[in-house]
Amino acid sequence: MKVTIDGISIEVEPGTTILNAARQIGGDIVPPAMCYYSKLEGSGGKCRTCLVKVSKGSEKDPRPMPKLIASCRTTVMDGMEVQNITSPEVLEARKGVVEMLLINHPLDCPICDQAGECHLQDLAYEHGSDATRYEFDRRTFDKIDIGDKIQLHMTRCILCYRCVFVADQITNTRLHGILGRGDHSEISTYISKAVDNDFSGNVIDVCPVGALTDKTFRFKNRVWFTKPVEAHRECDTCCGKVTLWYKGEEVLRVTGRKDTYGEVEEFICNTCRFDKKATADWVIEGPTKVAHTSVINSNHYDTMQPLPVIKKNLVLMAANKVEFEKAVKH
Repeated sequence: MKVTIDGISIEVEPGTTILNAARQIGGDIVPPAMCYYSKLEGSGGKCRTCLVKVSKGSEKDPRPMPKLIASCRTTVMDGMEVQNITSPEVLEARKGVVEMLLINHPLDCPICDQAGECHLQDLAYEHGSDATRYEFDRRTFDKIDIGDKIQLHMTRCILCYRCVFVADQITNTRLHGILGRGDHSEISTYISKAVDNDFSGNVIDVCPVGALTDKTFRFKNRVWFTKPVEAHRECDTCCGKVTLWYKGEEVLRVTGRKDTYGEVEEFICNTCRFDKKATADWVIEGPTKVAHTSVINSNHYDTMQPLPVIKKNLVLMAANKVEFEKAVKH
């Protein structure tokens, strides 16, 4: 099917959503998404940040759709024409959606562990308003531990449901979910049960804000002071492909590898995430590619050694540990 988004045409398979069609084109025309996650079945349709305008329904029925639609939940039709960043109506509506998301979300970015890799930060910067019209007290919650390695700060949650879908689809049991209704809705565990399974740590990776954080990394460092490195290991439980976040020679945290849209390529187990934090546990592949617009790129990757030199340094590790440590410091 042929679809045109912001004047750019592309042919996609039937059943492709407008959002995924835009992702195949890439660039600035891709609508933002806070709740949609391509690897989680049923996700999307919650945050409304991906609203677009359909100016032409299809070749058979060229009438425009009467209102803005969620691109993550709407499939393309042959001949459809869509407006995203070229529509002032869409940009104004998106500004209102961001204002709504920030009604209860605290502006504690300076102390939040998600700062620097938070999609809500990017969204607020690109589409947010200069001020808020909300005059009432924000809702607040006490921090709770859901398991020995995960802390939930519900005050920051935007109810995207990603963590719920992860628990539903890649674990045997789900002990947490949405409690309450309307403004009283919150993510919590039933009767304070702990989230404890081999893949529970993935709720941290899929959370787009700082609501679910890694207790082993919490308040240890800022993400832009660390260096992400691709690595892998033989693991019987998961794929074993991860990103190691270094501060000097110390591995501060381990996460799943993420693509351009911040989605995990393959989910990893808790053993890889929490128990393997030594360089010797991993086979190092090289530095993670970081977008030049990201604050993480303040580490100046363009000045790093080329991959052949890095591989040579890895050989030094096996031959002489002292020489390898000097190479890493350099």
